[in-house]
Amino acid sequence: MPQPPFLLPMFLVIRVPKSKFYTTPFTTVPRIAIANSISFSFTSISTNSFNIKSHKSLLFHHLKNRTLDEARAVFDQIPSPHVSLYTIMLHAYAHNHRLREAIHLFRQIPSKDVVSWNSMIKGCINCGDFVTARKLFEEMPHRTVVSWTTLIDGLLSLGNVEEAEALFWAMDPLDRDVAAWNAMIHGYFSNGRVDDALRLFRGMPSRDVISWSSMVGGLDHNGKSEQALVIFRDMVASGERLSSVGLVCGLSAAAKISALRVGIQIHCSVLKLGYWCFDEFLSASLVTFYGCCKQMEAACRVFGEAVCKNVVVWTALVTGYGFNDKHQEALEVFGEMMRIGVAPNESSFTSALNSCCGLEDLEKGKGIHAVVVKICLESGGYVGGSLVVMYSKCGYVTDAVYVFKGIKEKSLVSWNTVIVGCAQHGCGMWALAIYNQMLRERVDPDGITLTGLLSACSRSGMLQKARCFFRYFGQKKTVTLTIEHYASMVDVLVRYGELEEAEALVMSMPIKANSMVWLALLSACRKHSNLDVAERAANQIFEMEPGCSAAYVLLSNLYASSSRWAEVACIRRKMKHKGVVKQPGSSWLTLKGRKHEFLSADRSHPLTGKIYQKLDWLGVKLKELGYVPDQKFALHDVETEQKEEMLSYHSERLSIAFGLLSTVEGSTITVMKNLRVCGDCHSAIKLMAKIVHREIVVRDSSRFHHFKNDICSCGDYW
Repeated sequence: MPQPPFLLPMFLVIRVPKSKFYTTPFTTVPRIAIANSISFSFTSISTNSFNIKSHKSLLFHHLKNRTLDEARAVFDQIPSPHVSLYTIMLHAYAHNHRLREAIHLFRQIPSKDVVSWNSMIKGCINCGDFVTARKLFEEMPHRTVVSWTTLIDGLLSLGNVEEAEALFWAMDPLDRDVAAWNAMIHGYFSNGRVDDALRLFRGMPSRDVISWSSMVGGLDHNGKSEQALVIFRDMVASGERLSSVGLVCGLSAAAKISALRVGIQIHCSVLKLGYWCFDEFLSASLVTFYGCCKQMEAACRVFGEAVCKNVVVWTALVTGYGFNDKHQEALEVFGEMMRIGVAPNESSFTSALNSCCGLEDLEKGKGIHAVVVKICLESGGYVGGSLVVMYSKCGYVTDAVYVFKGIKEKSLVSWNTVIVGCAQHGCGMWALAIYNQMLRERVDPDGITLTGLLSACSRSGMLQKARCFFRYFGQKKTVTLTIEHYASMVDVLVRYGELEEAEALVMSMPIKANSMVWLALLSACRKHSNLDVAERAANQIFEMEPGCSAAYVLLSNLYASSSRWAEVACIRRKMKHKGVVKQPGSSWLTLKGRKHEFLSADRSHPLTGKIYQKLDWLGVKLKELGYVPDQKFALHDVETEQKEEMLSYHSERLSIAFGLLSTVEGSTITVMKNLRVCGDCHSAIKLMAKIVHREIVVRDSSRFHHFKNDICSCGDYW
């Protein structure tokens, strides 16, 4: 594997020759001309000149501080202001969405130049008044390529691609410069018109570095990263000098497809061209690239050698650690960034909260939430959405919904996130209420919305609602039913006992069913004791995935619950012969940033003695409440007494006992489990919650269960 290049520590002294030109906002004048023009003494400067200069200085001060009314008062005191001052005021009004005042002032300009016309058109577009922008464009006495390009950009930003195309081709070919071509290419990509962008690029009479970079970035953004790297290679072969933007686009494409060799070559180009020293975005892109390629050691070395470390570079390192499931290290980097005074942005908080989810560490998530509230970022879409995910995955769906309500501009992603979160916690009615609110807000649902709704119906026993949603979305032109949707619908049907209908749906699917669909069918057969359907589903899975351990285990458990021990032994022999290993069941909970994990009948924990004493005490209390172990969930052919003992020390029970010993009286205990909770443990934990007067939350592979006062949030339907 090729090794990435790295810099040795060095110091650069750069000497820049003095220019023979002074640059002003409007003209570039030879220095000798300025010297010759100074033919007056300081004593001849009039008081009026001082007044004009002071007025301009005061005007710019007010504009900088966004006190527009005061700025306008100063502007009105300037006698015969230059058109450039009018243009500055127009820009300020439009930037602050005071378009009516901008238009009124524009009409007062005695001699409008092309810059003022273009600024007014741009201001109208930015304020969303495209009708006025088009009207002004038609009124212009003389249009430049900037005028045309500004209007084309506006049309493309609104999604009016056909109208923009017509305007582009209506331009005089001599005026249609490379900037206009680049604007069309960028607009095509922004509207998902990849083929049109490629066609236009191939027809360009000339290209610059922006043309090439737009193609690489646009293809990468539209999910065609491999094609983006082909264009990047063509750019290098064309002899076009690589810009930092082009290199960033190339690194982004290489990162998304983990093209390590290509990325290292781009890294070499970065060093060769000298962009490395002070370009924070290139440093961040390199850190991200190596992180995506699972090369965190290289990412850390790039970070360490970066000359300028701003928030973008720090965030890239936090994200890289999180992407490689090194969430503890990610949070340590985030903490270090805060300690040295680098202010986090929305991306920083999002990456840190994602790592809190990975660790299932609610306390750290709450700490980050407090910082978010302090700097007023809680209502932002990205950070708000990450908080919703964090609280949902840590077992606090009520807090997730509360955060969601505070998000000011809710995107489709935000709506989908909270619907899926409610579904995971069995809050089906909440999910449907939020969906109805989403429709009232005129947000168009997509395929992810359907997945969340079907999941909500599945975990809340709403069969008819699920059928209606499946039928309705199947008729929507904007949504294509995928294999995940069919698997979710099958799950709804089998949970309700409609095994025949579920199997018929699988057989009639327009796309070939995969193992996920058949597993949904197989997993329900045990609850409904349907061996015929289970065996057919298992055979389908074995044909597609001979080494699928879940199918072997599910079928074996079904035979065991029916006391067909010969078939159980046969399946176990097959698993051993094929080298299929059963995933061991484990449960864990996180306390003070430390994960405590338990296996069934585990005795490796330092508090094992106290944990078993607690379980024995709970066992006595359970029997007093009439609890009788359900031995069909003891999946071994052993004596009755041994079966009861095996059930008593399942991993989730060990975790709960440890939680009772290690947390404050009355607090909620949250346990995570990698497999589905068994029926006997589900019954026992309901009673445990009543005995200890606590809420116990258990997240298994299917959903969250909230146990309180002998009741589970799933309604015994999971």
